[in-house]
Amino acid sequence: MDLTTNYLGLKLKNPVMPSASPLSKDIGKVKKLEDAGASAIVLWSLFEEEIESEQLELHFRTTIHSESYAEALSYFPEFSEYKIGPEYYLEQIRKIKQSIDIPVIASLNGKSLGGWTDYAKKIEEAGADALELNIYFLATDPSKSSSEIDKLYIDIVKEVRKAVNIPIAVKLSPYFSSTAWIANELAKAGADGLILFNRFYQPDIDLENLEVVPNVILSTPFANRLPLRWIAILYGRVDADLAATGGIASAEDVIKMIMAGASVTQMFSALIKYGEKHIAKVLDDMKKWMEEHEYESIDQMKGSMSHKSVSNPAAFERANYMKILQTFDPAKLKY
Repeated sequence: MDLTTNYLGLKLKNPVMPSASPLSKDIGKVKKLEDAGASAIVLWSLFEEEIESEQLELHFRTTIHSESYAEALSYFPEFSEYKIGPEYYLEQIRKIKQSIDIPVIASLNGKSLGGWTDYAKKIEEAGADALELNIYFLATDPSKSSSEIDKLYIDIVKEVRKAVNIPIAVKLSPYFSSTAWIANELAKAGADGLILFNRFYQPDIDLENLEVVPNVILSTPFANRLPLRWIAILYGRVDADLAATGGIASAEDVIKMIMAGASVTQMFSALIKYGEKHIAKVLDDMKKWMEEHEYESIDQMKGSMSHKSVSNPAAFERANYMKILQTFDPAKLKY
């Protein structure tokens, strides 16, 4: 049974890996994920704001004027007393690379063109095998057109592509006017892979304190319907590897994504619910299913149920929507 797959130019032992999350901050957990069968480790995201904060801190500390009061200088501790985010991130890349044998994929989270993209080169130098770009931009300005937003994404990818030689994957949001067009343009701009889809965490309102508060709700398998559809549509039509994330919890979820055209799948919520060993269960269940259905490899099933491969491609488009409404029976709903 051959579970190997190729993603971002990397040959991976299987198509299951954790998505970018705080799980990777603990080297002990990272080793457990590797032992459970994870094919690669995606590190937690380094944010544009963290990098900007470090740059401002450095500027402030290196521009204290000579006329400043000597006693005032004593309020500023030595640099060594700080664990500055970006430098700590680079050090963790080095340590994790030394601790495990599977590829390490770093993650940069930004929203604009700027100096934060320079860290892509430092991430490469620290030893990362690939880089995820999580471009987390909410289009809240009514004066900005969708074409301007598209251009921002493309320009960021071009800038990072100039800076590094390692593979780049872009984590896409599902909110573009034309998902297929932006996917193709990002591939042309230098993206080696596309991850579908980024999840914009929605805030909540605390009615007691009248505050807007962050609120993380773990995904459910229903969330994988959106990436499933678009991976099936994009497979073979965009020159980039495809990765699925969101609602990946079981062997069945992984198999469906592979059949749609994904090279790999990423999970987080299932690991929080069931622990690191859940990866081993998913892989065992995959092998059983493949044996029962006479599949010998991931390559054999990859893209077999994609838009370009199925006998009725309209099933992924408007015709399927119409059919659902026409055949919907509330009595058959499962709660």
